[in-house]
Amino acid sequence: MQRIVVAAKAGADHPWLADAVAQLAGETGAAVEVVSVDGVEMEALSTLPRSELAALAREAVDRMIARLAERGLTASGEVRPGRVTRGILLFAEEREADVIVCGASVRGPVASRMLGSVPLELVQRSRRPVLVITPPHRQEERHGDDA
Repeated sequence: MQRIVVAAKAGADHPWLADAVAQLAGETGAAVEVVSVDGVEMEALSTLPRSELAALAREAVDRMIARLAERGLTASGEVRPGRVTRGILLFAEEREADVIVCGASVRGPVASRMLGSVPLELVQRSRRPVLVITPPHRQEERHGDDA
């Protein structure tokens, strides 16, 4: 594995995702590139101006890069305009990613059905492998149910 693309969700902070990416990159020696997409397909229909959404995406990229740096990794990052899934997939193709890593959706099942799920769309549409990382509390809940 030579290149990992990390999808950083605009407006979110996922330290557990950085932990997983750092471990994977450390074990494989892969380079890491971070992307966040502003999610604005048509600015006239957006709830916020593109500049604000792009700023949230930039913060997500910068936070992920900083968290990876705390774990000893150097990563680069970029913010893209447009639809989230499409932007991530294009970025991964351009970078010839070996894997796309993203965080699991934390929405409930009803909200996911209504609003969509980027991780699910990535898995369904990507020609590259997609690794979806769940937050630690969701993993613990699942293990607790097995006991």
